[in-house]
Parts: sequence; structure tokens; C-alpha cells
Amino acid sequence: MSIGENVRRIREAIAEAALKAGAKGDITLVAATKTHPPEIIREAIKAGISDCGENRVQEMLRKLPLGAYEGARLHFIGHLQKNKVKYVVGEVSLIQSVDSKELVSLIGERAKRLGIVQDILIEVNIGGEESKSGVSPDRLEELLDFCAAESGVFVRGLMTIPPVATENNGNRRYFDQMYKLFVDTGVKKYDNIKMEILSMGMSADFEEAILAGSNMVRIGSAIFGPRLVI
Repeated sequence: MSIGENVRRIREAIAEAALKAGAKGDITLVAATKTHPPEIIREAIKAGISDCGENRVQEMLRKLPLGAYEGARLHFIGHLQKNKVKYVVGEVSLIQSVDSKELVSLIGERAKRLGIVQDILIEVNIGGEESKSGVSPDRLEELLDFCAAESGVFVRGLMTIPPVATENNGNRRYFDQMYKLFVDTGVKKYDNIKMEILSMGMSADFEEAILAGSNMVRIGSAIFGPRLVI
């Protein structure tokens, strides 16, 4: 299938899952563009993709001057190293992978220097995997308290990457746990925080995530095919 056909097929699947879930708002489709060249990304944007997500800062910086993301909002969805913060803040609409007080401080300081407020999501390590980044669920409230005092950032929600599922619907319990965290956090009153976005679900499990309450999915291979070797 062409990229345009893939985008249409995925949007239909998203709409069907949203209907089953009784979703009250739109589900945002973020095209995960890691390893894919600018011309392919532009083809996806032409097919209706309005949000793109990059995982690597160096790759993002190579593609930006080439107009890879023109016409779409750019998200940073990968692990953000502290020494790369200065290259990302102000260049992207949303940083989805914030997981520590130090990272919040660095993002906030850079944003204030630029005279902006940077939108972020807090990444939660819902599966407790040592190999993955993300704040543990029991430390989320502490991190949000810290974010509330940092005027250079605005927290718009939560993000997660659950463990790799070994069976159908294998991640549903993690998605349900994330939705509960999202809802419970949303009823609390914080400065600089408004729980609007729950980003979870990728190519293999986005329908399952939507059924659990996700309103943003990050999809790469189902749009572009396998990642390229770069």
C-alpha cells in the first residue's frame, strides 16, 4: 500500500476504535518519522498527517533545514538527553518524554531564555522496566508538584511506552493503569498543568490503547513500513 492508503486505513481504524470507546474528542495521530527521509515525511503530510514525531535530536536537526515537517506540528518523542535540550526547546510543539526534575528545569530555563513556554508531557514508566525511561507511577505526583513551580513549561498530559506485549491485548492492563493515573491527576489543581493529552499506543497496539482511553497515538511502521537503517 502507498503511504496515503496507509494513512487512510489507520484513520479508519482509529475512528472505529474511538467509536467503540465512546471517545468524546478527537484522537491525534502522530506519525513517528524515525529513520525516514524528508521526501517520505512530506508525502505523509500531503496525505493528511498533521503531527510528526522524531526520536533523535541529531536526525531532527538534519531534517529541519530540508523542510521535512513543513505543514505539520513537530513532537519530540524519544529519550531527551540533558545536553540536547537547547536544540529541542522552541523547535517542537510538544516534548513527550520528560521524566525528571532536572530535565524539567533545563527545559524551563531554555524556554524562558527564548521567551516562550514549552508544552511537555510527563513520561511514565508504567511497566517498571529498568531499560526504559520514564518516572515511576509512585513518583509522578512529586514530579508534577515540581513542574507546577516551573513557569517555563506547561504540562499537557502523560505519555507511556508499555512493555512489549507477548499476546493479544497484553498491554491493556498497563493502558488501564495509565488512564487511571491520567484521570486521578486531572482532578487535582496545579499551576502550569492541564491534563488534556494521554499519549499511548503505537502501530501494534493503538486500537487497544484507544479503547483504554488514549487520545494520542504514535504510529510509525504502519504508515511508513519498517524503519530504515541509517
